[in-house]
Amino acid sequence: MDAMELPQGHVGLLETDAARRLLGSKELARVAYTAADGTPRVFPMLFHWTGDEVVLSTFAGARKITALRARPDVAITIDVAGAPPQALLIRGRAEVTDVAGIVPEYRLAQYRYGTPEQAAAALASVSHPGTRMARIAVRPTWVGLLDFTTRLPGGTTAAEFARRGRA
Repeated sequence: MDAMELPQGHVGLLETDAARRLLGSKELARVAYTAADGTPRVFPMLFHWTGDEVVLSTFAGARKITALRARPDVAITIDVAGAPPQALLIRGRAEVTDVAGIVPEYRLAQYRYGTPEQAAAALASVSHPGTRMARIAVRPTWVGLLDFTTRLPGGTTAAEFARRGRA
């Protein structure tokens, strides 16, 4: 699929090679939400892409659970800081579900981000009777993609972007 054919905001951008790479990467998702006191927060989190939802997990009692239930609108960035930088920008509403035990996507994320040994150790350290987690699922309603080669900020061409800031 040619990313240049789709405007910023089109959920079809999730089907591009760049988006698929970022969704399958070991980069953290940076999740922006509004805290209970009304101020903005950004929190880096492991994530799992199901093909329909970005799924994040946290342990019961985390303050973000209450905040997300009260104000479910979120923005997520998954990005690479290398040259050229790449960023997948997602907006949607968080649906929070309480889970007894380990969220299945948390388990999958642990294995994607670490070695099998690291994942098994991390899961063993939290998997015990009484463990409670929250599954935070975000179905994208708006998607942006910047790869700084074919898709640039402001929808400019590479030549226009190179001239920015010059008199």
